[in-house]
Amino acid sequence: MKNLIIVSLFLMAACKEEKKKEAVIRQESLPKEIVPAENKPNESEEAKEWLEKSIKNYFKEDLRSLDKEMQEITTKEYYEYKTDAMNVDMDVDGSLTLKEFQDKWKGKFDTDKAGINSGFLISGQDWINIEVRNCDLKSSSENSYVFHAVLADDGFKAKYSRQIKVIKSKDRFLIADVIEEE
Repeated sequence: MKNLIIVSLFLMAACKEEKKKEAVIRQESLPKEIVPAENKPNESEEAKEWLEKSIKNYFKEDLRSLDKEMQEITTKEYYEYKTDAMNVDMDVDGSLTLKEFQDKWKGKFDTDKAGINSGFLISGQDWINIEVRNCDLKSSSENSYVFHAVLADDGFKAKYSRQIKVIKSKDRFLIADVIEEE
């Protein structure tokens, strides 16, 4: 009986030591990024501010500079996609038919919401003063943010509702997709 009590005490002590070791291991195995993340600025807020500023600056550009400005604020892939969408069935070099456009981009973008034959960010060809009325974070994942934005032009009494995907690539933000809503 004495041996049973002594063995039980050793087992209990051993179990307590094992729990202490396990707690230490868990604490040490935490990624080191967790500690500084508390001090990291809110990246989604930075992306939102960048997006609002980029939209404002885009619509203040000279008409001859719009294409270059669009290239500066979008990913290369989205720029090519939107350029193809704007030129579907147009009489210009490289223009695609609607079917060719859909086949080319169907696996990467929602071609039904591309804004076929309409401009970048707005469907109007002309504008007076585009303003960002709302820009709310809809969802986010690592280095990717989707905003619901409402752009307005009071001069033409027009509003444009858009879902805009912004990614962070090489320490800068870029527009990776624009879903045009009705």
